[in-house]
Amino acid sequence: MRAAVKVVVVAVLVAAAIVAGALFFYVRITGLRAQSEPGPIETRLARTIRGLAIPAEIKARSNPLDASEEAFWLGLEHFARYCAMCHGNDGSGKDTPIGRGLFPKPPDMRTEVTQSLTDGELFYIIENGVRFTGMPAFGTGKEDPAGEKLAWQLVHFIRRLPRITADEVGRMGALNPL
Repeated sequence: MRAAVKVVVVAVLVAAAIVAGALFFYVRITGLRAQSEPGPIETRLARTIRGLAIPAEIKARSNPLDASEEAFWLGLEHFARYCAMCHGNDGSGKDTPIGRGLFPKPPDMRTEVTQSLTDGELFYIIENGVRFTGMPAFGTGKEDPAGEKLAWQLVHFIRRLPRITADEVGRMGALNPL
């Protein structure tokens, strides 16, 4: 029995040394610069962890608001004022005042990667943010029906980003704070 415990302890120590060595070399190679893009392994790992962190009952939620024009326009106005500085008016996340300095970069909200998230996942991300990224939590952490309604309006807006028009992007420009 003692020999088996020693083998397990040695195996754990070797595994820990390998992980520590890999992290050391990663830091030496990247320098932890925020200007670079994360690699495919890092991206996959981060998305997997984010997916695991969102409770199943929230992932399963569907948007309780009707996909009305009013919900879209209210979501657009909020996005233009508070989200576009990182994500861009068109949702691309490209070369925005704050987004260019973030690591990881803000995602392109129009792509399949974002659009394939459930309404509940988008709501959760808006309300709770994403740790170790530039995505802040917009929720209060307490029951807040008005804040939740706004988050659901943003979900409707995000769903329409792949089809946003130049006129709508122009309207957002007039609402941007920067």
